Amino acid sequence: MKSVLFLIPTLGGGGAEKVLVNLANNLNKSKYTVTVQTIFKGGVHTSKLNRDITYLSGKSKAFRGNVRLFKFFSPQFLYKRIVKKRYDIVVAYLEGVACRIVSGCPYTDSKLVGWIHREQKTKKVASYAFRSEKEMNRAYNRFDKIVCVADTVKHDFESLIELKKNCVVLYNTNETDEIYELEKEGLGEFSFSKELNLISVGRLVSLKGFDRLINIHKKLLDKGVKNHLYILGTGQKKCELEYQIKTLNVENSVHLLGFQENPYKYIANADLFICSSKSEGFSTAVTEALIVGTPVVSTNCSGAYELLGGNNEYGIVVKQDEEDLLQAVYYILTEEGALAYYKRQAQKRGAFFSKEKTVVAVENMLDSL
Repeated sequence: MKSVLFLIPTLGGGGAEKVLVNLANNLNKSKYTVTVQTIFKGGVHTSKLNRDITYLSGKSKAFRGNVRLFKFFSPQFLYKRIVKKRYDIVVAYLEGVACRIVSGCPYTDSKLVGWIHREQKTKKVASYAFRSEKEMNRAYNRFDKIVCVADTVKHDFESLIELKKNCVVLYNTNETDEIYELEKEGLGEFSFSKELNLISVGRLVSLKGFDRLINIHKKLLDKGVKNHLYILGTGQKKCELEYQIKTLNVENSVHLLGFQENPYKYIANADLFICSSKSEGFSTAVTEALIVGTPVVSTNCSGAYELLGGNNEYGIVVKQDEEDLLQAVYYILTEEGALAYYKRQAQKRGAFFSKEKTVVAVENMLDSL
């Protein structure tokens, strides 16, 4: 059996953290002993790790300035201080700090894997956790394999890093069986409006573009399209979004529902899922919307075309522009038969991202090291 460590900063409410738990839970335990370690104290997803996984947690909560602090120490020092042990395979499951630490692994017989979840666009962004671009290039070239979650992420990464080895693309693991089961759960006392119901899921941060989504909701109302908007998630922009909602006088039709243990029952019962993000890796939320068969409109962030098709076959992809997103949402809500068509297409596409396919692909990669 191979010992495999996955290192990630936390297991908070983000998409990468969620899909790591899905992957770790489903790896074949007759082939691998799996350890998940967080640099800082856990997060909401720690409780979802199966009992056959060893979980190791940092002692302190994530704090502002931790990236800058870590730069004072070499990757080798950080590995010995944080990871400490030898594993057959060490996976840095997020770009940046985790990759810098894993690159300091002193065990020459350990195989190193770096997992890149998002487009970084510039060398400045890509090297934010490193002392310099030179250190970044040296670190990533220590890895035996670089995994990217989408073709767009791969092309972006290869344009920024001087790699001596090729990257591979492996799609995120989703608990499809669990999703199918949970989407059937009743909504309890909660009920959607009798009008069109739009939904989005994600942390309440600037990158998710929820401010423009609220603007779009208001403009739809002004166009006579009666609708309600539901946003699931928590984050630092909550107060700003609440102020925007109040300023636009849409308190009765925009609903911030907070973090939900079971978002699938909400997504499955909504009419349309909207991804308004300015940046994504390979959107877990969009993938889950497809799995439950909810039509999707998404901005063109990383992985959008891979999820929804190059010609809007399975959903609609628009430019990073509020007006374009508005027009696409208006079209799908008002054009006769559009919602029903994209619901069928979502169901068809969702089957492509089955848990079995994605886990086997990862195991094949691990076995090839």
